[in-house]
Parts: sequence; C-alpha cells; structure tokens
Amino acid sequence: VSLGVRYSNLGENGLSNDAFSKAFQLRDHVSDRERFRIESTYYMYVLGDLEKARQTFDLYSQAYPRESRPWLNRGIISIAYGHYKDSVRETSEAMRIDPDSAVSYGNLAEDYTFANQLDKAKVAFDEASSKKLVSSDVLRGRYGLAFLQNDTATMTKAVGEASQVSAAQDMLLSTASDTESYYGRLSKARDLSRAAVGFALREDRKETAALWQVNSAWREAEFGNSAQARKDVASARALAPTHDVEVTATVALARAGDYAAAQKLADELTRKYPSDTVLNSYWIPVARASILSHSKPDEALQVLEVTTPLELGQVQPQTQVGALLYPVYVRAEALVAAHRAGDAAREYQKIIDSRAVVQNCPLGSLAQLGLARAYAMSGDTVKAKASYQEFLNLWKDADPDIPILKEAKAEYGKVQ
Repeated sequence: VSLGVRYSNLGENGLSNDAFSKAFQLRDHVSDRERFRIESTYYMYVLGDLEKARQTFDLYSQAYPRESRPWLNRGIISIAYGHYKDSVRETSEAMRIDPDSAVSYGNLAEDYTFANQLDKAKVAFDEASSKKLVSSDVLRGRYGLAFLQNDTATMTKAVGEASQVSAAQDMLLSTASDTESYYGRLSKARDLSRAAVGFALREDRKETAALWQVNSAWREAEFGNSAQARKDVASARALAPTHDVEVTATVALARAGDYAAAQKLADELTRKYPSDTVLNSYWIPVARASILSHSKPDEALQVLEVTTPLELGQVQPQTQVGALLYPVYVRAEALVAAHRAGDAAREYQKIIDSRAVVQNCPLGSLAQLGLARAYAMSGDTVKAKASYQEFLNLWKDADPDIPILKEAKAEYGKVQ
C-alpha cells in the first residue's frame, strides 16, 4: 500500500492501483489494522466504489480511533459529492490526530476554499508554510486560493516554488495553463501545457504527462478546435492508456464531436469498471449526454439525472485545481437545444455562483457566454448584452482566432 501511495503522490495512478491490487490479494497475511487500510484503499481507488469505501473507513475509524487515514479519506469522499462542510469536519479530525501532516493541511485548506471560507483557507495554508509542510497539492491549492483573491503575486510565487517540490513543477505549470485558458489566452496555455508534459516525461511519469495532455484536449474541444483536441487525446492515450487517461479521453472526444470513438470508450469503461461510482455517475453520463445534447436534448437530460449527487463535487481524476462542473455545463447545453432558455440560464448561473468550487477552470468563463446565449434565446436583450460584455471583458486579451470567441463576437453584434 505504501508503494501505491508513493506512485499516487507522483500522479501515476495506474501504477498505484497495481500496487493496491497486489496488496488486496495479500490482505489475509497482515494485521487487522493493515487489512482495513488495504481494503478501504482498494475499494476507493481501484474499484472506485465510494460507498463501499466509506463504509470501510467508518469501521476503520471505529476500530482504530487514533488513525488519521480514515478521516482524511472520508473527507475526500465528501468533496466528491460536493459536501464541503462535511469534508472540513472530517479533515479537521484527521489533522487533530496527526497535526504535522502536509496532506491534512493541504486538504483542509482546499476544503475551506471550496466551502468559500477563504480567510480560513489562507490561515491553513499559512500555517502549513510556517511548519514547512509543502507538497505539490499544497502549492496547487494555494495557487487556486490566490486566483480567487486576484492575487497574481502569490500565484507566480507558487509556480516558482514548485521547482523545489517533488512532482510539483509540471502540476503548477498545468494549473497556470488553466488560468491562461480561463482568459482565452490559448497560445500561452498551450506553451504551459507542453512544458508540463515535458517535465513529467523527463521524470518518466508517463501517466501524469498524459493527463496534462488530455487536460489540454478538453479546452481545445470547448474552444471549438476539435481537430487539435482529437490530436491531443491520441497523444495522451499513446503515452498511457490507463483508467484515468481513458476516462478523461472519453469526455474530451465526446466534447470534440468524435462521437463514435467516445461511445466505444464509454462502453469499454462501463464494462471494465461496473462499481466505479464517479465513472458511472459522472464521467460516462457526461460523455453520453454530450453525444446526445444537440440532436436529442431530452434524452441527454435523462442521462444526466444520475449525476445530480456529484455535479458540484471535486471528482477524480482531477487535473485542475477547481471542479469542472461538467454535468451542469452539459445540462445547460441540452436545455438550450431543447429551447428551455430559462432553465438553461439557471444552470449556467449555478456555475458562475460556484466560483470558489470552479476556480480557474475555463468552463467558469465559458458559462458566462452560455448565460448570454440563454438570455438571447429568451429575448431578454438587456441581460444578454450584459452577459456577452462580461464574457468579452474576461477574454479581452484572448487570442483572436479562437472559434468560440469569433462566435461570441458575432452573436453580441446581433443583440446590439
């Protein structure tokens, strides 16, 4: 299990799951305490069965109340469901038991951020820094908080400090690429993503590199560069066709309009991982709904019903500091296609109102454009103009050749 954790900390979840699976096979030869650790880890990360994992963590914490791990992992499960106050409570208990854990500090600070308790998040990050408890996740979380506070100096500092922390430099470069994407500066985003992929490859962390590559593919698809998105997905899958890469690739292909490839991958993943909560209740419905949203919007909306418990959560695999909120975004698209403008506007507004959860995810700024389109469809010219202006202001320094930006400008001209 310890080997699996080390691989996980490096972003190599395929290798970590291999180690967790091996430990699970040998669990009858260990102590009761170690068996709890092995089984709970296996259920959570290999099978992806969050409810089975939660039940095991509950038993684990009851049997060994001085262990911080079950509390820490229950907190991670809570944020998958968007239960951020519960996660604060659970992670706080983990830190009470083990007050010198960089993981606990980083998780608690991020929990506070997601719960929109930014002052408490800053205190937690500052305490971690004063205790020299620095990790890649702590740096990324501090970057996300700084983004919300428009603190560019701290964002730059976090990227600079990443070179001193194991497996952090590529993570922070990819995080910075998301910020550039949020503002439509796609050329800069591509450069940062290439650098992130390169750093990971130089350290022979192929799965990590592939995830940064597919993260780039997502935004290319959302910005209207479908061919580039498919190219990035192919590169990622060639590097490491692991569970996490295939899951993210499925959504990227669906968003890029390669429906046949996305459908094939979705079917394969569903068959291979029938117990994976997040896969079957978040990612696969998002992919399938993306395929259906324009031609059969009512069917897309039905497919997305299962995602409701997870739609505001921070789900794995997570390549960004904030949540994608993809179920909400795709639902809004389907509602537009179904000519339900008012309902679509409420979904886009849900993303905009969840800024502490979304952070620098590019869907946060694109939701503003979606809101403008929904208002325009409903005939509310005043609100449509205001939302278009908000989006165009966010993208005032954007690369001018991005397809979705060209569309936005043309649409804005028609509502003048």
